[in-house]
Amino acid sequence: MASVTSSSMLLLRNFSTAGRIVQSVRANSRIFSTGELIRVLPRIGSPRSICTSRAAHNEEVAAKSAAAVADTGAPTIFDKIIAKEIPSEIVYEDENVLAFRDVNPQAPVHVLVIPKLRNGLTMLGKAEPKHVEVLGQLLHASKIVAEKEGILDGFRVVINNGVEACQSVYHLHLHVLGGRQMKWPPG
Repeated sequence: MASVTSSSMLLLRNFSTAGRIVQSVRANSRIFSTGELIRVLPRIGSPRSICTSRAAHNEEVAAKSAAAVADTGAPTIFDKIIAKEIPSEIVYEDENVLAFRDVNPQAPVHVLVIPKLRNGLTMLGKAEPKHVEVLGQLLHASKIVAEKEGILDGFRVVINNGVEACQSVYHLHLHVLGGRQMKWPPG
């Protein structure tokens, strides 16, 4: 029997029922006249649910890792985007706010809106009276982004705050999501 490809092995390792899958694959393999071995994997849940649970796990891991260095003052990836050290697709910019497309979009329109100056505002839970003005500017910039993106009639603004909300970058940021029907409750 031909050996299983490395991508198939990776797929098998990602399932807790790998032994059962391998047995099923062996039982369901077919050899065509060309001598090519075709494997038929049983369907376990939907591919979307597998990807969703893997993505959720990755977000949780990223959030826990980021929290460990949250208050070190070290530059975040967003600081590097503001400094133009890392390229991004900028949607809106003014003297205090920068908005750019998320590299891992969760909706047809997914834009991050950030303050250009962190000033201790690593998460909404650390907001102080001195941050009131920039918080208002971030919300107003979110409305401008929605308008520019043509989603003003239906969009969502999300702020993840802390590990339990899967915040993975400790530089306050708002997610502007739209371009599809949103569901309630989220998450």
